[in-house]
Amino acid sequence: MIKLNKDNLYLTEEEIMAAAMTYEQVVEAFRERFKNTDVSSVVGTLAFQINIVGKPEGIFYVEIKDGQIHIEPYEYYDRNAILIASAANLIKLINGKLDPVLAFTTGKLKVDGDIGAALELIKFLK
Repeated sequence: MIKLNKDNLYLTEEEIMAAAMTYEQVVEAFRERFKNTDVSSVVGTLAFQINIVGKPEGIFYVEIKDGQIHIEPYEYYDRNAILIASAANLIKLINGKLDPVLAFTTGKLKVDGDIGAALELIKFLK
C-alpha cells in the first residue's frame, strides 16, 4: 500500500524505506556506500557533520584523512561543514537518485560552512 505524506502526496520508495530505517541503519548505509571509495586525492583533512532531520533523527560525521574515510556516529567539532537533510534525501543522495547540486539548490540539502569543501565530498557520490 502506498502511503501519503503530510501534504497528501505519495511517498517514494526511498522515503518509505528511510522512514522505516533507524539512525544506525542510515549511518551504516553511508559506511557501505563509501567503504571502497578512493579518497587518496584529498590533501589534508575534510570533515563533515551530517545532521539527519525528521525520522530518524541523529548526527554522524564523515572524515577524509590520510587517504582513508571514517564514518562514525558522533558530532565533529573541527569540521569543514555541516550537511543537513532528511534520511530519505540522504539515502537518495548516496544511491545516486538525487543530484547533490539539485538537492542543495532546492533546499533538500542544506550546507552550513565551507560549500567548497562540501563540493569535494559530493564528487565522491558520483
